Amino acid sequence: MDWFLNLLNTILIFGGALMILVFIHELGHFLAAKFFGMRVERFSVGFPPRVWGFKKGDTDYCIGATPLGGYVKISGMIDESMDTEHLDKEPEDWEYRSKPVWQRIITITAGVIFNMILAFGIYFGMTYSNGKAVLPIEESQGMYVPESSILSEIGFETGDKIVGVNGNRVTYFNELLSASQLTADDLRYTVIRGEEEITVPVSSNYLDSLQTRGFIEREYFYPSEISSVPAGNPADEAGLEPGDRIVSANGDTVRYWVELVEIIQNSEGPINFGIQRDESLFYASITPNQETKTIGIVSPSMQTLGVELIEYGFFESIAEGYNQTKEQTVGIVQGFTRMITGDISVSQNLGGPIAIANITKEATDQAGWIGFWNITALLSITLAILNILPIPALDGGHLVFLIYEGVTRREPSEKVRMVAQQIGFFLMVGLFIYVMFNDAFRYFGL
Repeated sequence: MDWFLNLLNTILIFGGALMILVFIHELGHFLAAKFFGMRVERFSVGFPPRVWGFKKGDTDYCIGATPLGGYVKISGMIDESMDTEHLDKEPEDWEYRSKPVWQRIITITAGVIFNMILAFGIYFGMTYSNGKAVLPIEESQGMYVPESSILSEIGFETGDKIVGVNGNRVTYFNELLSASQLTADDLRYTVIRGEEEITVPVSSNYLDSLQTRGFIEREYFYPSEISSVPAGNPADEAGLEPGDRIVSANGDTVRYWVELVEIIQNSEGPINFGIQRDESLFYASITPNQETKTIGIVSPSMQTLGVELIEYGFFESIAEGYNQTKEQTVGIVQGFTRMITGDISVSQNLGGPIAIANITKEATDQAGWIGFWNITALLSITLAILNILPIPALDGGHLVFLIYEGVTRREPSEKVRMVAQQIGFFLMVGLFIYVMFNDAFRYFGL
């Protein structure tokens, strides 16, 4: 039953995000078409068959049974419906094809524009209402690098203090993992190691494994400081208290939480810990629970690292919302470019509905509504970029024909447009099948 409830929760969360994205996208097309006097025959969230709706004026507002998209059917337009009945008649004033090229361009791109506006609105709203949690780079005391981690393979070492990325010094730790930096052509980090400043390059061989934000875990930066000691555990019986910092284990220096966890998990008997409490140092021999491989201490939080909350005013939030939208847009475009050029694997980095649903659920589980809106904004930008690609059946494909018409003063033939729509349709179906199978292999091992 738990797996069913978890699946249902995932579907509902993903469905909610998808409905928002599709509605906003199609609303852009709808409003632009109505503004220019075009007749909109149908506004559908979801693809046919139609399961519910109502008609008001000339427009059928409905919900389709296939919830993986939506469409606005504008009179006189060759679209995914492949409707060609109007081609045998003279254009009517209220038809798409009778309007000037510039009006049709605005109508076609309005969905993409509205998706970008949605992302900006989300980032603006979250910044204005919640501020932004940041970790000043000077608060970092270095990091722990497990021997078997990707960090170790790349060339990082325990104690390294990262202070810059791609040749730029940063103020906050968050900037080290920004989307535009991680997808740059020449990813490299500036590191202080001991008294020396060095550069650690990240070759393209590791880009697939980095999975954008997951390769530098925040836990690697946690000091070996105890936040709480539940009663009845070995650490409690040994007299450890919240705020204590474990500085040694069996005579070896300990600085980081992950390092401490590895020592405890690999132990076969009692461990002699050196414990710093305020200005004093004392020792305690503690035997870990051999079943759980724990001693009963709780890790520090981000606040232990010196996280600060920056609050923004109204106009500052506008600027920050723009910056975040721009940052994510650049990162996504660079990521797509690297997939196209073969720098990173398509199968590892291109996700379909299953992957998106899983990511949306994880973001919501980790950060609640903030996580949900963050991933919704990211998906809105992704949807905008995908739709503006010059592929027939997408907004970008229509835009190519309109630009051609605007430059040559000659409209492409109906036959050419119909064939292009059909090609684009089969391309999209093929891509959908690919990502579905790819998701199935990645998440279910099929």
